[in-house]
Amino acid sequence: MFQVRIHGRGGQGVVSAAEMLSVAAFEEGKFAQAMPSFGSERMGAPVVSFCRIDDKEIRLREPVLHPDALIIQDPTLFHAIDVFAGLSSSGYILINTRRSVEELGIAEVADRLPAGHVRTVAATELAMMYVKRPVPNAALLGALAAISDVIALESVAKAITDKFPGAVAEANIKAATAAHESARSQ
Repeated sequence: MFQVRIHGRGGQGVVSAAEMLSVAAFEEGKFAQAMPSFGSERMGAPVVSFCRIDDKEIRLREPVLHPDALIIQDPTLFHAIDVFAGLSSSGYILINTRRSVEELGIAEVADRLPAGHVRTVAATELAMMYVKRPVPNAALLGALAAISDVIALESVAKAITDKFPGAVAEANIKAATAAHESARSQ
């Protein structure tokens, strides 16, 4: 089973990211589940969502405590909560930023993971360029497809199309594709 925990702030599409990730997995014939976890339900408050993907039925229903991948939509959360708690020693970290892991102050965490398992992608900038809104979720799913073998970019694009109408879907697919290319080139 591959477990993903997504950290961000209200309004960044954290819950939608988990939902689209689960739909992408379904597109590939896998079993998946997505669950949100809310604290204070207001714009800008920390939000966490979870997604599990497996080749067989998933019976777990609790939050993901030991993720195989972390998607950090807002790196300011590093100073608010322990986003790295429980991360697998072979896990992946995907961070929405243009800054390096050294600049973020997380080089020690990154050094404990296999080479290539920590990537930064300027997903909000890509979303602003293509979607015209600061919602990095779809772009980050494209990047996740690039760094892991859990889902394919084509499945992410189909999940985006299922979630959003016409031009909004097209713009998000462009952002996801650009993030995919960015993550692969690091």
